[in-house]
Amino acid sequence: MIEMLVYLGLFSILILLITEIFFSALDVQLESRSTSDVEQDGRFILARLMYDIENTQSITTPASAGQQNSTLQITVNGIGYTYAVNSGDLQLTNDKGVNILNSYDITVSNLTFTRLGVLGKPTITVNLTLTSKTKRTAGAESKSYQTTMGLR
Repeated sequence: MIEMLVYLGLFSILILLITEIFFSALDVQLESRSTSDVEQDGRFILARLMYDIENTQSITTPASAGQQNSTLQITVNGIGYTYAVNSGDLQLTNDKGVNILNSYDITVSNLTFTRLGVLGKPTITVNLTLTSKTKRTAGAESKSYQTTMGLR
């Protein structure tokens, strides 16, 4: 009977240790996933903005150098594009409809476009913050991005 109690005690300790290791591994996976999601969305959004801004014929909003706006309106190959945040999603609107550029697990905030004038060619400074919706023990993963892009 005593041996049975000792084995039961040791088995309980072993099960507790294995459970703790399992939950720690889950926390690490969540943390890694949220960081990866933020980085991946950041790269995609900035690449899309850079492609469209480099190929634009005109910038409608912000209208003049020094102006800052939460939306960007440009014309690419005769088609009007509008970038704006709506309910935490970065939306690209054109004649083909509305596309959401961030993934489901990411919210976009603090989006600003500032028009600059450098040597006659307009440039746009883009600021935005991406935040993961994934619940993790260390809090939400958040990263701010700032870059300047110019017309070709």
